[in-house]
Amino acid sequence: MDERSEELALAQAARDGDRAAANELLGRLYDNVYGVCRRICANPVDAEDATQEALISIARALPRFDGRSAVRTWAYRIATNAALDELRRRKRRPDPIDTSAHDRDATNIDGNSGAAMADTVADRHDIDEALSQLAPEFRAAVVLRDLIGMDYAEIATVLDVPIGTVRSRIARGRRQLADQLGIGNQTADPSVVSEEP
Repeated sequence: MDERSEELALAQAARDGDRAAANELLGRLYDNVYGVCRRICANPVDAEDATQEALISIARALPRFDGRSAVRTWAYRIATNAALDELRRRKRRPDPIDTSAHDRDATNIDGNSGAAMADTVADRHDIDEALSQLAPEFRAAVVLRDLIGMDYAEIATVLDVPIGTVRSRIARGRRQLADQLGIGNQTADPSVVSEEP
């Protein structure tokens, strides 16, 4: 059974009241949910809050999961909404203290060291900073496409907008992100600013 089928089976079992299945499903989804929240929030502390809210929402919504979309697509929608909600809450409180130390600690846990670790942290900080300058609707679309790898139809489902709107948001977000990163028309990392027809 492939991963998608396993997740669907877990979701169906959880929907029927199997707590072990629900816990296993949430465990499988955690890293992906955190990844979406981390990039949309562009701040690890806010991302952790959004992730917890998303996982609580997923657990509460499991009894209503109807299987019309893949479990991950459904979870990404909830995670995206939780991250956007966290951004709205953040506007109402003071900016957090510099979190680059938290990024360095997180990178050390991954086992990177030396120059590679410094480059990874610097790149992540630059991308996070550039993402934080995008409007939330552009940021969500770019993160879901370029960092998570979802297709346009899935993103349209997650964001609950037409595919044309998704394409527009991605194009505008990529342009703004390229400007923020100072790469203009130069060739860039395709996972960040690549164009797709």
